[in-house]
Amino acid sequence: MYYQNVFVHTIVLFRVHSHGGDGETNILHEEWANYGVMYKYQPVDLIRKYFGEQIGLYFAWLGVYTQLLIPPSLLGIIVFLYGIFTVESNIPSQETCDEKLNITMCPLCDGVCDYWLLSSVCSLARATYLFDNGPLCSACFLEHWKRRQMYLKHAWDLTNLEDDEKVFHCRAILRQIIQSVVADGSELLAVFGVAVYRICMLSVWSMDPDPEAKASVRITVTTTGIVLNMLVVLVLEEVYGAIAVWLTELELPRTKEEFEERIIFKSFFLKSMNAFAPIFYVAFFKGRFAGRPGDYVYVFEDYRMEECAPPGCLIELCIQLGMIMLGKQFIQNNVFEILIPKLKKWYREFQEQKGRGKQQYHKDFLLEPYEGVTPEYMEMMIQYGFVTLFVASFPLAPALALLNNVIEIRLDASKFITEIRRPEAVRCKDIGIWFHILSGISKFAVITNAFVISFTSEFVPRMVYQYMYSVNGTMAGYTDHSLSFFNVSSFASGSAPTSTLLPGVSMCRYKDYRDPPWAPEAYTFSKHYWSMLAAKLAFVIFFQVRTSRTENYMYIVLLDLNIMRNLF
Repeated sequence: MYYQNVFVHTIVLFRVHSHGGDGETNILHEEWANYGVMYKYQPVDLIRKYFGEQIGLYFAWLGVYTQLLIPPSLLGIIVFLYGIFTVESNIPSQETCDEKLNITMCPLCDGVCDYWLLSSVCSLARATYLFDNGPLCSACFLEHWKRRQMYLKHAWDLTNLEDDEKVFHCRAILRQIIQSVVADGSELLAVFGVAVYRICMLSVWSMDPDPEAKASVRITVTTTGIVLNMLVVLVLEEVYGAIAVWLTELELPRTKEEFEERIIFKSFFLKSMNAFAPIFYVAFFKGRFAGRPGDYVYVFEDYRMEECAPPGCLIELCIQLGMIMLGKQFIQNNVFEILIPKLKKWYREFQEQKGRGKQQYHKDFLLEPYEGVTPEYMEMMIQYGFVTLFVASFPLAPALALLNNVIEIRLDASKFITEIRRPEAVRCKDIGIWFHILSGISKFAVITNAFVISFTSEFVPRMVYQYMYSVNGTMAGYTDHSLSFFNVSSFASGSAPTSTLLPGVSMCRYKDYRDPPWAPEAYTFSKHYWSMLAAKLAFVIFFQVRTSRTENYMYIVLLDLNIMRNLF
């Protein structure tokens, strides 16, 4: 019996980059993939001619998005500088930093934690003011992009392409959301795990006998928790990409277009939940269910739920947002988009250097295979969510996004020309499902910013105090007004400090609006609490109505004291 060896060869087809003295690749490298021309517009027509309409539309969209980040970036920088120049004259910050007031706060944990002075968080109060001084800018560019896209359709002769009417069925979308939520349970567990870590570490590190170490416990726990959150986000993002593919394959879509749209929807939902879950926790859940002295809420029956600092959770939200945003952008750009492709290219060059000629197709074969523009869109969509969903709490987010995108455009250009095989040209008339994702983010951003201003920042409570409770119409006395009293003799067994450096404390203060211990109904929510809650809800409704009247969410909303005066 004879056996015949059969060798199966994989044939790889790809377009070769057109190098040469006057080649299009060299022109693109000089006019586009060059950091020295960052101030110039992109040669979109040449990009479309060389790579096709799909990639051309992506870079055209990225250019419009980056261009429209300039106004909110300038406004955010102005807001931040205004906070720097006026922080010394801010009355609530002065009251927090005034050691003469001698405001004694209740312990942060049971037993091992001591009473502490409010003046010890002076720097935190001043930092919070830098990001909590009134204006909000939220600019959406959907209408501008629609006009730009229509122009490109006519210029590139895309109007004759068949317009496939996409019908999005509610049941199909709901089924995909349910699948994604079930798959995203690990992120909720991760957020809960980091919260438990911070609760436990706060108690453990508070046992340190060193007074200086005790004073920095809150900052240490917050910083390590944020770094841990960032690492979890980066790791789970790669996992969720594989989960999205697996879930989509189980559905057996009928066409390639349907498969791509479903996998894009699932990937975005999972990765956005992964990126935004820690931020939503700090913005809307941390400190909301902690209870009060004498009646705290416990985790595992031993550890108290974590609380916000007296200035609020806004500064922690800013740090969390900045760390995750910068970590995702710079780590992903430097590691996943530059380092790993270069290492793969060097490895293939090492494997193929023997027996290979120096023809252009040999060189291009060693480049990274083209995997589509979905990863590029996904990165920008997550960034767009960071910029729009929480711009009220972090006005420097548009400036950071602008800086990243200016570099990102040239980085992607260099990657497409020198690191990736030249892809086949794909004709398409628009950016597809990504436009619907942008529209959804823009509408949801109105809701999140309204609740961030109302319930996370101190903007509304300060306005209510100034125009309803202040004696002289200023912010004098706001710090004392926002703190409640607690009689230390009412501590539950085992929750009072075992040892203290502040003897003779009979009353401690905590952040809440509750009746004092000498009131008939001690420790119940006071009338100030209900007036604050009514004002916050009224502001949310006012904000929704005000922004919904602006066509296509193309707006810039400026909140000033005159509007708030009319509200109250």
